Amino acid sequence: MQPDWSYRLLREPWNRLGDSFLVVTPGKIILWTSSAEAIHQITARREAFPKETSAYEILAIFGRNMLTTEGAEWKMHRKGVSPSFNERNAAYIFGESIHQTQGMIAHWMGNEAEDRQRNSSATIDTVEHDTMTLALNIIAHVGFGLRFFWPGQKLPDDLSLQNKKYASFEPPKGHSLTFVDSLATVLERILVLLLVPQWLLRCLPFKATKEALIAHKNYDDYMQEFLEDKIEEAHRGATSDGMDIMGQLVRATYGDKGKNEKKTDEPLKMSDEMIKGNAFIIIVAGHETTANTLHFTLCELANNPAAQRALQADVDRLFGRDSDPLTWNYEKNINALCASNVAACMNEALRLIPSVVDIPKHVSPGQDQAITLDGDKHVLPEKCMIILNTVGVHRNPRYWPTNQKSGASGEENDLDDFLPERWYRPSLTKAPEAQDDEETEDFGGFKGRDTSEQLYRPVRGSFIPFSDGARSCLGRRIAQVEMLAALAVLFQKYSIELAVDEWASDEEVAGMTPKERKEVYEKARTKSRDTIRQATSVLTLKLHGKLKVPVRLVKRGEERFVNAVDV
Repeated sequence: MQPDWSYRLLREPWNRLGDSFLVVTPGKIILWTSSAEAIHQITARREAFPKETSAYEILAIFGRNMLTTEGAEWKMHRKGVSPSFNERNAAYIFGESIHQTQGMIAHWMGNEAEDRQRNSSATIDTVEHDTMTLALNIIAHVGFGLRFFWPGQKLPDDLSLQNKKYASFEPPKGHSLTFVDSLATVLERILVLLLVPQWLLRCLPFKATKEALIAHKNYDDYMQEFLEDKIEEAHRGATSDGMDIMGQLVRATYGDKGKNEKKTDEPLKMSDEMIKGNAFIIIVAGHETTANTLHFTLCELANNPAAQRALQADVDRLFGRDSDPLTWNYEKNINALCASNVAACMNEALRLIPSVVDIPKHVSPGQDQAITLDGDKHVLPEKCMIILNTVGVHRNPRYWPTNQKSGASGEENDLDDFLPERWYRPSLTKAPEAQDDEETEDFGGFKGRDTSEQLYRPVRGSFIPFSDGARSCLGRRIAQVEMLAALAVLFQKYSIELAVDEWASDEEVAGMTPKERKEVYEKARTKSRDTIRQATSVLTLKLHGKLKVPVRLVKRGEERFVNAVDV
């Protein structure tokens, strides 16, 4: 099968073969499913259907971590990491997201007043890169106590020497890359690092292998230095504000016993490599998935001006046009924000373009397992591989409200369309009852549903952008808060429009009739949708290489298209 085939073909295979089907080869049986009923049963029974950790070995290059392990070792990792993911730290994320989004806007519009006036209508073709920077800056500060800056910003004089080392725009002594560049290159060349042994990397003359080797060494050195700093802090009894994920892992491992003595009262102890491995996975998961969803949400809002206007109306209702976002209060505003059109737009982007297309599981060795589909019992043999297909279940008409023909694909339903108002439609069915053998152990993290009670509540198993069950994404609440804050700040004073430079100059647009503007915008929208459909997965689903959706950020009231296009 081709990689990401389900994102390419959407519901077509499922319409022919059914919501669940088997792929049988001489050496393996694979169950593919887009059935919410099956997905809920499988994710609810972690011991019977553990994660297929071999699919995540790519993310163990700096040490085993909570994503690449199962069983007792996974519980150890989860226990060490989960205390950092709580509502208090979600409030930190909210505030830092506001601050960093303002930095991104200044970067786009120009940091000085004169630059902002000059660049107020400049085309931006770096949205994917910039949302990555935004999300990395947020997780670096709140998760690791490091303040990162946007290009053009000056590092404050009172910034600590440690922070300057990681935030510097020039490589510090002992490194040939900045921390940000080393991480970005590791992520870009991660397949090379996984497939090619270190000794061979040193011998190969190719640009990609040289870049991978240099980035790996720089990033590993940075994290080793950061780990040693955190061990020393633990020895002194010092603590940091925010989530302080690395500090939490160090304290869980070393306690207050000092640099050379680990806690001995735990049956399993986290090694230094595991601490670095978990830090890596949290940095990756904490910025790549969130950044991609934010990027695609902005693209879809530019494609759908009516949805953008509805979002702005809710931002105006909640915060007003003239309030200072730095005065917004998490406790006061978050529940209303989660029930608003801002959340509906985020949820709809997560439904259409999930960061992870397929979630791999398998039947635990040693015993066959049964699931029930439409009242019939089906037995899956031990070691059977299982793929929970996010794209298929997110577009399954059995679980999603649909009442009109698609305007995007021509299908008989509108499930291929970006329609945030879908999240205000009545629920189709009641959620399935809990399974008799569903696990009740507390594995930490946010325990609420993925959507507000005031929005459409999908059937359990039908909306899994953060997976589900005990192995669901630990940071989903953090990610949601970050995206909601960023969207609210952006659209309080600005609109986002597709750039039409390919078809018309600014002077030509200024002289167009409303009908002509609609026609040229439709060309940009067609290309934007085609580009989004070319997204592929390495770690997560995103646009790679030269694939871009250029946009313009314009002050509200100065739009050329958003208020002239009705859809």
